[in-house]
Amino acid sequence: MCARFDVTPRTLRYYEYIELLAPRKEGRARFYGPREVARMTLILRGRRFGFSLEEIRQWLQIYDKKGSREQYQVWIDMADRQLAVLDGQIAELTAARADLDQLRRTTVEELDRMS
Repeated sequence: MCARFDVTPRTLRYYEYIELLAPRKEGRARFYGPREVARMTLILRGRRFGFSLEEIRQWLQIYDKKGSREQYQVWIDMADRQLAVLDGQIAELTAARADLDQLRRTTVEELDRMS
């Protein structure tokens, strides 16, 4: 599981501790079946999107069983909020890139004048 998802054992244990994952246990060994693989895929996807672990927990609850209309609406609202956050980050990065590009061009021009 660690190799498949490029995570540490500590990460898996933490997700287990906070009840996002529930592998089958035999002694100290843990066995991750298709359900846990699917859940881990969703957890990492949620992290990539910037959701908190609590928001991911809500998402997993909808995924595990047919969600109610209210649950789906809550999920859509969460997604809308996160999309707005990501749009803001994109705008900030675009502005930072433009500033850096301008500074670089100015420096190249200064360097050319020195030649």
